[in-house]
Amino acid sequence: MFLQAKRRRVRTASVGMAAAAALLAGGCSGSGGGSSSGGDDTLVAFTGQSGDYQANFNPYSPSMIDGPGTIFESLFFYNVTGETEPKPLLGTEFSWNEDGTELSVTLRGDVKWSDGEQFTADDVVFTLDMITKHPSMNNTGYQGKAEAVDDTHVKITFDDPAYMEGPQLLGKIWIVPEHIWGKIKDPSKDVMKEPVGTGPFKLDSFKPQAFTLAANPGYWGGEPELKKVRYLSLSGNQSGADALAAGKIDWQTGPVPDIQNVEKNYPGYKAVTVPMNQTVLMTCSNADLGCKGPQTDPAVRRAIYHALDREQINSLAFQGTSSEISPGFALPERDKEMVSKELENDIAPMKPDANRATEILEEAGYRKGSDGIYARNGKKLELGVKVVTGWTDYITALDTIGQQLKKAGIKITPQQLSWNEWSDTRAQGEYELIIDSLYPGPAPDPYYVYSYFYSSSSTAPVGEAANPNFSRYKSAAVDKALAELKKIDSEDTEARQPHYDTIQTTLEQDMPYIPVLTGGTTSEYNAEQFTGWPTEDDLYAFPAIWSRPDHAQIFMSLKPAGK
Repeated sequence: MFLQAKRRRVRTASVGMAAAAALLAGGCSGSGGGSSSGGDDTLVAFTGQSGDYQANFNPYSPSMIDGPGTIFESLFFYNVTGETEPKPLLGTEFSWNEDGTELSVTLRGDVKWSDGEQFTADDVVFTLDMITKHPSMNNTGYQGKAEAVDDTHVKITFDDPAYMEGPQLLGKIWIVPEHIWGKIKDPSKDVMKEPVGTGPFKLDSFKPQAFTLAANPGYWGGEPELKKVRYLSLSGNQSGADALAAGKIDWQTGPVPDIQNVEKNYPGYKAVTVPMNQTVLMTCSNADLGCKGPQTDPAVRRAIYHALDREQINSLAFQGTSSEISPGFALPERDKEMVSKELENDIAPMKPDANRATEILEEAGYRKGSDGIYARNGKKLELGVKVVTGWTDYITALDTIGQQLKKAGIKITPQQLSWNEWSDTRAQGEYELIIDSLYPGPAPDPYYVYSYFYSSSSTAPVGEAANPNFSRYKSAAVDKALAELKKIDSEDTEARQPHYDTIQTTLEQDMPYIPVLTGGTTSEYNAEQFTGWPTEDDLYAFPAIWSRPDHAQIFMSLKPAGK
């Protein structure tokens, strides 16, 4: 069963109880002890945002700050934490024809956009056509042709069987209103400051330090009992921990000191840890697309992989909440049966192998200088790695990794940026290394992480926005395997595995994203102020404030205490 052992690792935390009122400028008040500053029906959230927000509610922008799930909806909701039936949203039913080349979807007929206009099948067709015309918006790799049969029925056809397209098309494409977006010259670049959607929330107010979503009274599913969600910008993880200690926020996803003891140290709060997102060192890997630096050499990437002491990183940076990762990027627990037996290491080594790192570099022509750092052709093996200011766990991880790599003759220099700068740098490819995580797709299957982060269709040359193949990776073998997997029903595991073997063994050799650990995503939440949170026994959505659209499903399930 998926994540059974991990689900029971409910985590909790402790920090110095420094007052956080100064950090929460903008009218916050409250006395801690589980009483947040937002009011009885307002949830105050902290996503880890460091620095001012920039208004961007375009759900297809790599720099958007919110929108998917809350303001804009998909046709269905897929719960990535386990095998469950997709939940109807704008769609009510769907079916494939016998050979998987035609997908028919029935839509709700009682849905209105938040400006009062009627939602119809034309909006769905417009959205699908729009992302086809603008590749940077097409982060699921959609390649179908959509047709409105009538106002509540859509037919999508594909040149080849496209079974694996289903969960992405139905669960990860955000439907937008044709009557607004059809007038935008280039929707890939519009930041949509005044978003109109069908979702349970609308934009209420925006300031650089905080923005607020308000319940949509005309929502087809009924107005949420949670009336407002207020997102704060703070200075990083420590200020988030301080705010939690002072009872100023209701939900954050991120580390706090003494993560084992949240319920003891924060009366009224609880926490849960779920291993899902895979922590990596992203590399701008493809010199043919404009990447520059030593990391464009696969030998450098593999040497870094073998030089890491993952046990030490987990202990010092992540308080033991992370777990093993596979170099083929199938989740070791959830996807156990799909982890390729042809991998050199089915699990990334938890202890460093200095001899192997040395062997890889020296075979590639690197020689160690008098300062202990390798060089080739007169260029030292020195790399910059970018991280968001205030992300203390990642900053600690980089400090630890830097010491480990120095022993292996590789020098890295961490560079802290605001989230906005970091996000733009990542999208444009203006970096050598970045510490980040790969996120899963709409269904519990490794196909989606491959199609997002390793498909040539989701990348772009340096200087143009990639979404989300930020490494600029291209592999004919991986592209071909993905194309074949798309044609095979997910139930046919025997037919699918050879293609997974191809992808995983190729990724182990090329390593455009260097595997660090499977991150244990921990959320701390105000269980005294609100009821209905996901629990270890009921993970009805992935419980991370920045996980979209899961966060919207959670908002819809929450009720102010006493109601």
